[in-house]
Amino acid sequence: MSFHFIKDKHKKVHFIGIGGISMSGLAAVLLNKGYKVSGSDAKASELTKRLEEKGAEVYIGHSSENLKDVNLVVYTAAIPQDNPELVKAKNENIPLMDRAEFLGKIMQGHKYGVAVAGTHGKTTCTSMISHVTLTGDIDPTILVGGELDIINGNFRIGNSDYFITEACEYKESFLKFYPYIGIILNIDADHLDYYRDINHIQETFEKFSNLIPKDGYLVGYADDPRVQDIIAKSKCNILSYGFENGDVTARNISFNERGCASFDAYKGEDKLFSVDLSVPGQHNILNALCTICVGLIFNISSNAIIEGLLQCKGAHKRFEYKGKKNGVTVIDDYAHHPVEIKATLSTAQKVSHKTIYCVFQPHTYTRTKTLFNEFTEAFFDADEVILMDIYAAREKDTGTVSSQQLGDALRAKGVKCTNVHSHEEALNYVKEKASAEDLLLTVGAGDVVNVGEMYLNS
Repeated sequence: MSFHFIKDKHKKVHFIGIGGISMSGLAAVLLNKGYKVSGSDAKASELTKRLEEKGAEVYIGHSSENLKDVNLVVYTAAIPQDNPELVKAKNENIPLMDRAEFLGKIMQGHKYGVAVAGTHGKTTCTSMISHVTLTGDIDPTILVGGELDIINGNFRIGNSDYFITEACEYKESFLKFYPYIGIILNIDADHLDYYRDINHIQETFEKFSNLIPKDGYLVGYADDPRVQDIIAKSKCNILSYGFENGDVTARNISFNERGCASFDAYKGEDKLFSVDLSVPGQHNILNALCTICVGLIFNISSNAIIEGLLQCKGAHKRFEYKGKKNGVTVIDDYAHHPVEIKATLSTAQKVSHKTIYCVFQPHTYTRTKTLFNEFTEAFFDADEVILMDIYAAREKDTGTVSSQQLGDALRAKGVKCTNVHSHEEALNYVKEKASAEDLLLTVGAGDVVNVGEMYLNS
């Protein structure tokens, strides 16, 4: 792996937002290659601690004083333009590169880059592909947007031409990548603080597909009409998958008591092999079919594909079993889009339970407002919703939408829903209501996970 775009190995690369799941992985890649790394983040975390242990200089809080003898500054699309470190870098003409461009440059040094794109499911699908390629002994470099036990974190440094990463569509970031295999899992309305509408999003995914070289592959979900449109226009090789359409399909599907699927994988009318999954939910059959497509392209053996899929328990925060207390099972999930929430609750229905309590924390005001009606339709598989205040993330509260409004709309549709305003209030409510054989789900991309952990530790 070469970093020809970083001229001086003895200078530091500084990451603004170094504690982020993707940024921390990139920083770790550089540290493993002997580069000096510094970075800042709003708060300390397990990820920043690990980077410090590897030799990174980590600053908590953003300040212009954090830039010391820096050769390159890497930042994310979420960093505001008035960030003091970004301002200083511009004023002092320190080279700047956003996260996606930096990742793309690393990807460019590998012949077989796999970029996993789509509105939902990127982390889980990347996790499955990671397991299968590792089982298949092709020694990939991996960057995944979650914690994955098989690689003890969110990155792995390989010594081959294979590179596997998620490809985020936010602000068209993935258009800076160099995929040999470009994957489109699905296309839905999201990030409407940037995109005009769903058509704008589809146009951007089409541009992503055009990055794939003619001898490369587009792997797409053929039951999604927007993905199908892109497949029809593509000029590279195609390998598609789906339940109803596609080259690779699943037949004879069944689920065990944990909600995990078994099925026969087919290519056309030819049976390839039988698959048993260790992650629950119907949507994970699709992630497995996509992974099988990648395995076929890379000529990975059937046994390695079967074994890799079986061994994949998913990434942390993806329907992650957190523990059990007083007979109540606690599960955490990153779902923050209505389609993802529906999939999570549908999966929960397949797991043995008496009552499903869903503690949901909406993520960003923009998403809550633009998808408000969709959110009101997303919770029918929950017996009761405990609705927290909106997690602001990168945004400011303009007063145009609130969790109280969403709660009122859910109640109007017959969903049993209670609004709470703190983790403690959510915890107390759950402790009073939940009993043996119930499921407690913490759902969202913010810090709602704390509610489940507080319950287990109470």
